[in-house]
Amino acid sequence: MTERVVIEGVEFAAALTIRSDIGLLALHGSREGGTAELAHEVAARTGASCLVFTQPTGDPVHIPSHRMSVPTCAALRQFLSHVTLTISLHGHLRPETPRAIFLGGANRAAADTLAHSLTLLAPAFEPVTDLNHIPPGLRGLGPRNPVNLTPAGGVQLELPLSARTQGPRRTLGAPDVPPPMVTAALTAGVQRLMETSAGPQRGVR
Repeated sequence: MTERVVIEGVEFAAALTIRSDIGLLALHGSREGGTAELAHEVAARTGASCLVFTQPTGDPVHIPSHRMSVPTCAALRQFLSHVTLTISLHGHLRPETPRAIFLGGANRAAADTLAHSLTLLAPAFEPVTDLNHIPPGLRGLGPRNPVNLTPAGGVQLELPLSARTQGPRRTLGAPDVPPPMVTAALTAGVQRLMETSAGPQRGVR
């Protein structure tokens, strides 16, 4: 299903696919290039549920994650009521850490599982799970952040541009194409979470 929802005066299209109880989430699909495509692809490969927000018109606006959690969005309500563990994909543009993938969120065991897959299958990037080494604004620990509203909490991945796109789009309006190694690594990590007990555990907030 795709729902049109207005949040703080901005119109979004919220595309929801319900599958397993692990869910991929992209709150800023139009603003943070490649996150929407990566969420859709990993969810399709693993059988995970998926919720992606995009802005169909106008220049993309960034609304902080905790303010995207509005009761008027039926797609988000259904996603949160169905999913046990959320993996929320975001993008960062930190020039001092162009290869760092920050893994925040409340479920630290799941963050470690995803980081292990990234280390093995996407060696060009550096997964960072130590919360003390993640910039405060990228830690994804807020209680109103949708990544933490499912029973097992979740993992907030902050991906640098090169981990979610393969350079400038050749055609205006064409979808971004995430690097195959990152897609493969996250696919393997999500599959591992489905197979083990790492998913249901909560870590620190």
